[in-house]
Amino acid sequence: METRKLGNSDIKITRVGYGAWAIGGSGWEFAWGAQEDADSIAAIHRSLELGVNWIDTAAVYGVGHSEEVVARALKEWRGPRPYVFTKCVLRWDEKGNVRKEFKAASIRRECQDSLRRLQVDTIDLYQIHWPPDDNGPGLEEAWQTLAALKKEGKVRWIGVSNFNAQQIQRAEKIAPVTSLQPPYSLIRRQIEAETLPYCEKQGIGVIVYSPMASGLLTGAMTRERAAALPPDDFRSRSPEFREPRLSKNLELVERLRQVGVRHERTPGEVAIAWTLRHPAVTGAIVGARNAKQADGVMRAGELKLTADEIAEIEGVAAAVGVR
Repeated sequence: METRKLGNSDIKITRVGYGAWAIGGSGWEFAWGAQEDADSIAAIHRSLELGVNWIDTAAVYGVGHSEEVVARALKEWRGPRPYVFTKCVLRWDEKGNVRKEFKAASIRRECQDSLRRLQVDTIDLYQIHWPPDDNGPGLEEAWQTLAALKKEGKVRWIGVSNFNAQQIQRAEKIAPVTSLQPPYSLIRRQIEAETLPYCEKQGIGVIVYSPMASGLLTGAMTRERAAALPPDDFRSRSPEFREPRLSKNLELVERLRQVGVRHERTPGEVAIAWTLRHPAVTGAIVGARNAKQADGVMRAGELKLTADEIAEIEGVAAAVGVR
């Protein structure tokens, strides 16, 4: 697979990385529903077999369970070891309810817990998962802590997730930002106006998440399946999976499907390739809950869309409206 250098780091990542959000399983606030660990491990192994060289997880995914599953998968893996990225500042209570915590002592505990669960001595990329809700000085305290962890050798590189350009600038006054992890898809394009151009200008790597809009653009989501999403799947509460947006989103999937047929690719692969067309985007985080799903999406980085195909896809995207 083609690789690209991630920001100011010495890491070269494949255009697609394995996203470990859904494999955390149920029992917490932003779960995707129940998940079998054996399927998760098979999905990770298949992704690595296909050439993927990085895994993105977070402490909060499955309240620690995702990191543990990643560690199990890598313990059984006999090929080249992938890079492992994880995140901090989202803590949880005994009921799986999530809160943000930016204090240095809390982040240090999180880092130690992640190192233990992942069974590694160093985290390749450690990221602040979200900025403070009040946009306050917790941002600076958290970033100073990550910079200190880097100096101490507990993490190799440090990045942010869900930050805007102004928040990245604040972090840069303390220590260089290696990467940004924002949401980006055909139905979520806000970062194109300011954030992506800023990252491109500053040489900050961008690894986008939800390029298939949490499964909505895979081609497997139907009106019936959306209606039947269980209560422990956060998507059941998302307006994108409900009317009036659902019908417009499924129309977009049909346009993706038409383009995909020409390349013998799935709608999901076309949706991922669309995000990778942007010069500021280093890679896309792609989830898979079993080996078959991995087969259907993990080589999307090889698909190069023409200008006409992008215009064809975006003609519908414009009708859906930028949200």
